[in-house]
Amino acid sequence: MSLTSLEPQTTALVLIDLQRGITAFPAEPHSTAAVIANAALLAAAFRAAGAPVVLVHVATSPDGRDRLHSPVDEPQVRRQMPPDFAEIVPELGPRQGDIVVTKRQWGAFYGTDLDLQLRRRGIVTVVLGGIATNYGVESTARDAYERGYRLVLVEDAMSSRSAADHAFACERIFPRLGCLSRTAEVLAALSA
Repeated sequence: MSLTSLEPQTTALVLIDLQRGITAFPAEPHSTAAVIANAALLAAAFRAAGAPVVLVHVATSPDGRDRLHSPVDEPQVRRQMPPDFAEIVPELGPRQGDIVVTKRQWGAFYGTDLDLQLRRRGIVTVVLGGIATNYGVESTARDAYERGYRLVLVEDAMSSRSAADHAFACERIFPRLGCLSRTAEVLAALSA
């Protein structure tokens, strides 16, 4: 599907986990610096167009009791998080008027007011980016799709821990959920 135009009144930019503690790790195929730069371009354009910018970050309580504790074959290594782990990177803000959503798991819908914030603003299209492609971004994309949102997934405004993980989501999952696009195309469609 080709992206030709986006209506600022009914479209929101949702950026996942572009925060100090996550962007500190290496990413592939796009560096975290490249993802942040593209996300900042998108955020500036959305703000200028009067379209909502939603900055989602993950944070847990200091004792970790609000984290998921389900038994899994490959558990996450539990470590002490640095004090600035959940801070959104300064290149993104938040700026006045931005919506900040704090999540406690991979997806940004469950247990948050993201859906409420979008619906109250009449949003029908979600433009999505962030880190990591196949964790927070994909989980949020699946939930958005199941809630009936139109999705634009910005390939060069997201990245993962490995290029293969990123490619699988972009080649096999995202085309079934929405329109895979690039930053330049989204910027052009927003101004069309």
